[in-house]
Amino acid sequence: MPLKKLPADERAPLLGDGGVRSGRESCAGEDVENGHDSTPASNVPGEVKEGTPDMAKKMHLLLPAVGVGIYLVAIDQLLTVAMYTKIGNELDALNNISWVATSYFLTLTSFQPLYGKLSDIFGRKECLLFSYAVFGIGCLGCGLAQDMVQLCVFRAVSGIGGGGMNSVVAILMSDLVPLRDRGIWQGYLNIIYAAGTSTGAPLGGLWADSLGWRWSFIAQTPLCAAAWLAVYFVLDLPPTSHDHWLSKLRRVDFLGALTLVSAVFALLVGLDSGPNLGWTNPVTISSLGLTIPLFALFILTEVRIAANPFAPARIIFDPNLFACYLANFFGNAGYYGTVFFLPLYFQAVEGYSATMSGILLVPAMICNVVASLAGGWIMKRTGRFYWVTVAGFGVLFLSMLPLMLSIRYRSTAWAVIGMVMSSGGSGSGITTTLVGLLAHTAKEDSAVAVACSYLFRSLGSSIGISTSSAVLQQVLRLQLFARLDGNEAHQIEERVRESLDIIKQLPARMAEQVRSSYQVAILGAFAPTLLFLSACLCVTFLVKEKSLKK
Repeated sequence: MPLKKLPADERAPLLGDGGVRSGRESCAGEDVENGHDSTPASNVPGEVKEGTPDMAKKMHLLLPAVGVGIYLVAIDQLLTVAMYTKIGNELDALNNISWVATSYFLTLTSFQPLYGKLSDIFGRKECLLFSYAVFGIGCLGCGLAQDMVQLCVFRAVSGIGGGGMNSVVAILMSDLVPLRDRGIWQGYLNIIYAAGTSTGAPLGGLWADSLGWRWSFIAQTPLCAAAWLAVYFVLDLPPTSHDHWLSKLRRVDFLGALTLVSAVFALLVGLDSGPNLGWTNPVTISSLGLTIPLFALFILTEVRIAANPFAPARIIFDPNLFACYLANFFGNAGYYGTVFFLPLYFQAVEGYSATMSGILLVPAMICNVVASLAGGWIMKRTGRFYWVTVAGFGVLFLSMLPLMLSIRYRSTAWAVIGMVMSSGGSGSGITTTLVGLLAHTAKEDSAVAVACSYLFRSLGSSIGISTSSAVLQQVLRLQLFARLDGNEAHQIEERVRESLDIIKQLPARMAEQVRSSYQVAILGAFAPTLLFLSACLCVTFLVKEKSLKK
């Protein structure tokens, strides 16, 4: 049953009449700092309330339709994490395996903020359908890839689609759901997301050990087709405008997108080539040297040049929003800097199979959704988000203690406890900062503000993984040369960094030295993560409270 069409006004709410004011515009209470607000969270007299039963009916139809896409995005990330070592082993490129993730996050980072403006220009439904189609093509290409270069190219294609599957759904939620209920409905989406992450890790490991990693990508293609059909038939929205598509295309900020992609690419190439080619290599120096000028050019483009910037300065640098953006950036950099390397630790150091490594991540994924739901429930009951945000990111920071203990003492139990804390803190903090952004954003800016939050999240994820990977590769090389003889160390280093299966073929004494080298290297990779999470906790205290209307 399709959703009933509303008047064709791109700024009209998708629910109720056009005269209903948004939660952001009519919110009771003033901006305050450090979580204190002197104004009670009550309704403004004479205010028309959102959150009618009609909204619930529409959301119950829409949620299953977009839920397929959310499940796909979630299962894809954990399927891939669980298969990294298998992919690296088969393609003889374990030392470059981080590029499977960074190529995906490169396009994800660059295109997620674009979808905010694109969905305003072309429409929410059109952008969501485009995302599903591109993601499906990318998954099929990954399954058919013959080498690491092809795999990374198609992971980048998947990232273009994945960016829209995340951000456009979040924008739709901000259109449909009143602010105070936003955390609850986000929790429902997180249940779907958790179902994907909980099944993704074990399935990825199981398929990698049995059918092969290629089928983990190919199997997602028919699910993309199902998601496309569900959205096409269920989601019925008014057109944003009746302009010709060429006229709409001229409003797209291509220069901003190009400079952002170039800046992120230069940074990731520099961080990857440093430990592999050397920090004095011309590729490393030129890439890192271009990073700051390219980011400066991107900012200049958005502030001074672009007629319709996808990341407007008035939104990015709004002091009420900037703290939330920074918390998203540092929080994701720290979180993904740990979750990406734990399967490597389980397999390289503790000797678990890919299947078991995936299963060990399941409790963390369950805790992520429980914490997100709890955060949403607290915000709905209290109308406040500041202290929930501080608590969430505080737990994320404290999770580093059990995680580092687990690596130091080779304790699986401490690793699981640390990941449960980390995922719980991240799930709660990301949900509450999104509500905080919307609380301080005008209705007409909500799509761009939400999309920009995904820019900071994805940029943090990319930089977190790349930085930790650079440290890991550098420390691993030093450890192998310190523990093994010169010629022996060089030969084993090249083989081990390409495939973990080599460890099983080594003599017992030598295999233990290699495992110990990985142990120290992974512990070293957590050093930048600790810095990112420290910065995250600090900026969290700068978030400004604002009462959420009922």
